[in-house]
Amino acid sequence: MEESESKRIKLESSPRGISELDVGITCYVCSEVPGFKGSLKQRYTDFLVNEIEKDGNVVHLIDLGVEDKKDRRREKREKEREVKPPPELGDFRSKLEELVGAEVVDKCLELFHTGTKYETEQAFEDKALRTQIHQLFGEAFQGRLDTSTTADKRLIVRLQTRSTRSRVPKSEAGNVLEFLRFTVYKENKETMEVTGLIARFLRIQPKAITFAGTKDRRGVTCQKFSIRRMNVARVSSLNSTLRGVKLGSFQYMSEPIRLGDLNGNQFVISVRNIDNVENVDAALKNLRDNGFINYFGLQRFGTFSVSTHTVGKSILKGDYDAAVTSILQPQELTLPESREAREIYANTKDAAKALELMPRKCMAEYQILTALKESPSSINALLRVPHNLRLMYVHSYQSYVWNCAASERVRRGLEVVPGDLVLDEAESTFTRARPVTAQEIEQKSKTIFDIVLPTPGFDVTYPENLVNFYETIMNEDGIDCHNMRRNTTEFSLSGSYRLLMSRPSDLTWWHKTYTETDEQLVRTDLELLELGKPITPENRLAETVAGERNAVILQMTLGTSEYATMALREAMKTDTSRHGQMFFS
Repeated sequence: MEESESKRIKLESSPRGISELDVGITCYVCSEVPGFKGSLKQRYTDFLVNEIEKDGNVVHLIDLGVEDKKDRRREKREKEREVKPPPELGDFRSKLEELVGAEVVDKCLELFHTGTKYETEQAFEDKALRTQIHQLFGEAFQGRLDTSTTADKRLIVRLQTRSTRSRVPKSEAGNVLEFLRFTVYKENKETMEVTGLIARFLRIQPKAITFAGTKDRRGVTCQKFSIRRMNVARVSSLNSTLRGVKLGSFQYMSEPIRLGDLNGNQFVISVRNIDNVENVDAALKNLRDNGFINYFGLQRFGTFSVSTHTVGKSILKGDYDAAVTSILQPQELTLPESREAREIYANTKDAAKALELMPRKCMAEYQILTALKESPSSINALLRVPHNLRLMYVHSYQSYVWNCAASERVRRGLEVVPGDLVLDEAESTFTRARPVTAQEIEQKSKTIFDIVLPTPGFDVTYPENLVNFYETIMNEDGIDCHNMRRNTTEFSLSGSYRLLMSRPSDLTWWHKTYTETDEQLVRTDLELLELGKPITPENRLAETVAGERNAVILQMTLGTSEYATMALREAMKTDTSRHGQMFFS
């Protein structure tokens, strides 16, 4: 382990942007293993992210929704007798065979040639299993087969027809499945931006669209959305309108997707311009075997010169004037169109004049200035900021404190010691933590990968061996870690627990040489769909001309709220900030 600096430096605003040191990221797990230099996110296709659902299914773009009715009518006579080949099942085949058996899968594939229906001999008594089968059939066969259940719990499978397409979707119990769930593939766009676009075209409120988690802009990502009481064809038709966004795998469900309904993300990352290739294998093996510190990455703290945790600190102190000033102050790293408005407000405090020049896309700033134009109350202005942004400020302060505590804990060693906390497995209703026992330490039944640290809040237990550290660091900011309730309910923080360390699962990598600087190194889900190729690691790798430039393509799975940049930081031993060497600029 290694600490990059021996002391913490607090910067309210930096012309170079937020640094790792500013937000408590200071240590490595294995400093003795050398890293390697390379560039990340030179192209947005260098960073592929696929959400993993609660059942372990990796979300991919495997179809582009339902066909347009006009197209179907136009082509009906020409293709009336033409039988479309069955879809490529790819990885779905093994999952289907596990649930229903190979014979049933083969019989279902025959339906695309015979056009008849098929009824299984086997009965499926377990309702949860039947639900899983129906969902998997919908995804694997791209909605082209209808499944239903007989009274004696056997499965009936038939080719989809116009009449079955028009039926109101219902569950086995006869209840209407009112939530439309679908896959969202996006290129170089933020999740909130996409929800806004879809909402605008459908003429609904963005909050009517739900998802399990947000995905970064700079990348190609796949995730699930859900909308209540929405027609499939209406949403699917957006594929011809949206740019950089594709929708598919539509199905009706009885429940919406809720925030947190995921098991993590699968990443395919291209690291370019590697100049010390000889270090790559050892560095990635070290990451695979020894893991990384589960820091909150710099994305958690915003992209401007002022970190969001600085705003959160002011809010938690009750200094709302300072919070508003931090959000509105002139900054180097901010949207250029907003700079004049920021300067005007900083120099004159004329909210009305500044509002005239503030772009609407600067959502927090625009809403604050709108409120200040009506009334000088800073707290009222903050409460005009969209709910998710308000929470982001205070949550990022929690993340900052957690990062600092994690660095302090790693500095003390990677062995489990008295005072460390682990999750209480006996507690099923709420997530609780308990001190590790002397027996667990002696028998080594708990490792550093079991240790959790709390984000500060009123409903967490602080570790006995670090509680003084929490108290000291937060007292320096004028905040009491034992008093996290506030008069404004949403600023009252209950806290949560986060694993100190993590290891990526299924980490594999491939070396690649290429010639052109901006040459695409991997294929996206959309490109593979258009090529008619199944999504496999081999098909992911794009054909390139062998050249003098070196790259490594790595695939790994991380848990919920774990940052790929923090895993790469451990492997590469490279600064992940905007002025660091990892990111292409």
